[in-house]
Amino acid sequence: MVLRKDELEGTLAEEAILIKNGVIRDENPLDDTPEFNEFLTACRRGDLRTCQELISRGVNINGKDAFDYTPLIIASLCGHYELVQLLLEAGALAERNTFQGERCIYNALNDRIRNLLLQYDFSKSTDPYVYWTTHISTLLGRISPRTADVALVANGRSFEVHKFLLASRSPYFHRKLTAIPGTPTLKLADAIPPESFQIVLRYLYLGEVPRDLAPQGGSSSEDDIANGLYKISEQLEVGQLWEAILAGTDRRLARQRYQDEVERARKQLEDFFQSSVKGHKMVVDTDRVKDVKWKYDNAMFADVLLRADEPSDAEVEEIPNPVEETPTIPIGPAGDHDEPSKKPKSVLYPAHKAMLIRSEYFEKMFSGDFVESQRTDNLRVITVDCTPAVLEIILSFLYTESVACPLEHVLDLLYAADMLFLDNLKTKAAVAISTLGSGTSNILIDRTHGPDAEDSQVVNGKEETKDQVEMEPINIYDVIHAAWDLRVQRLEEFAARYFAYRLEDYIDELEFQDLINESAQRLRTREETDTIELLDDIRYYLSDRFRLRFEDAGLEEMMDEEGEIEAELAAALADQAAITESSAPATVTETNGTSNGVESQTEFVETVKQGVVRTLDGEVAEDEFASDAINYQILLGKIDAMLDRLKLDA
Repeated sequence: MVLRKDELEGTLAEEAILIKNGVIRDENPLDDTPEFNEFLTACRRGDLRTCQELISRGVNINGKDAFDYTPLIIASLCGHYELVQLLLEAGALAERNTFQGERCIYNALNDRIRNLLLQYDFSKSTDPYVYWTTHISTLLGRISPRTADVALVANGRSFEVHKFLLASRSPYFHRKLTAIPGTPTLKLADAIPPESFQIVLRYLYLGEVPRDLAPQGGSSSEDDIANGLYKISEQLEVGQLWEAILAGTDRRLARQRYQDEVERARKQLEDFFQSSVKGHKMVVDTDRVKDVKWKYDNAMFADVLLRADEPSDAEVEEIPNPVEETPTIPIGPAGDHDEPSKKPKSVLYPAHKAMLIRSEYFEKMFSGDFVESQRTDNLRVITVDCTPAVLEIILSFLYTESVACPLEHVLDLLYAADMLFLDNLKTKAAVAISTLGSGTSNILIDRTHGPDAEDSQVVNGKEETKDQVEMEPINIYDVIHAAWDLRVQRLEEFAARYFAYRLEDYIDELEFQDLINESAQRLRTREETDTIELLDDIRYYLSDRFRLRFEDAGLEEMMDEEGEIEAELAAALADQAAITESSAPATVTETNGTSNGVESQTEFVETVKQGVVRTLDGEVAEDEFASDAINYQILLGKIDAMLDRLKLDA
């Protein structure tokens, strides 16, 4: 139920009082930094790529400006559906029955965005790490697969726990376990009630701290439990636990303290991952991996080694510096090291089954009768079919829920995440790809074929050399095939939008025509008049591309009731522009009977500099809007001609 206006005002006033008195923290604080202002501007424009880059750099996604506008409210108000989806997935707050949440829903430009906000899992939006925290919480007391490696004994009770997690979360346990990493048991003072110790463990494993300490069937009193909690929190150096107890029954304050604790735990696990997992990776010759012997009682508390092989044609000098600086196994006499080795390399990472089983792939592997689930004298080496760079990204996600993936690795990450059944990581990889080329981009050049590009091109009316034009390190054809292979609808839509906004760069390519033909053949029992899904999507986004231009120009009469461009009106405007062009000087040459545009690239650049508007076929247009109408017709005609060549009816 949406709050009424007076209820919204009352909610806002109540929140303001609590924030002013320091009882709760403002979840949407005022942010006037240049980065946040840039973020808001990108949200107004619907610039997916800039928003994604700023989110990756840590911009405050839940900040607000001087007018109380958050990024989510602006994106919702401006009608950018894909951006609203991106912000929600990144953790933007849209909680029902709060001022900002209700305001966001109320201000949504259309029902499509409003329904997205209403249907979205708001508990997920307020806690973007919910899957990570839930997994860690379930590790406590989990029986299969068995991942616990130490028993904590207190007052006659024993708890099966994990060394790496205790060492990460408690300075006391870090010192204790680092000194004796192979110990099977740790004993705490018997004076501490077992109920107190149980609450502490729940806290370390990111479970919610109970608001009521009253014992339920136990032998200890509430005062004894509270005193025990105070003593053990001091001993384990986790004073934040006592603060959480003192938070009392205030729901919002308790939630904020829990969010702070989750962020603290992520930082602790990230530090552990950097120092003990990534920091102790080993580079070895692939044919010497079998010689690696790593004991269970190691200082990293690892119980498995993950292996990833470098590409077969990789050489030592191509391995990044951090890998070169890691320990390597000697491979012969000292004199052999004078020359760089050309042998294939493998990278080994010490890991923990407790975190790997976030992947259903590893969970089944370690739970069943597979050989990988059997304990051996040394850590078992398990090969993952991906490059070391991709495996490192996967491990970082499993341990910390964070993903920072360079675009050159993102497609490999997508396939690896699918193989490991990591749906959340697969989604994040798809998001990274889909923000690569926002549909509103004005750069209409082929940015996937860098080596074959012309020496100079015209971008946004300016001449750019090959070095100046930004080259994307990813191929759009690979993206659409990945979308089909892995059934990622988001990437199919992105690829169609990408092609539509750059159709003039692709329509004449044989590879593009083969792609359309392949899309047609994906229907197993395709009839002659069946549609081609990819081409239908391209047509839709092509209409959307020019519709936005006509809307900006106030030419709504060119669109029908569904917001699509009326072909007859566009053709009429194109014909009218063609008549006015007849007085312009002709600069078109004919080559093999087809129009080849302007005589030279230099002349084309000069006409752009002089403010002359030309269409895709090189003709002079009356203005840029007439040019758009003509270009729309040209591209539709090219689509029909391509279908004729392919003997397809769509």
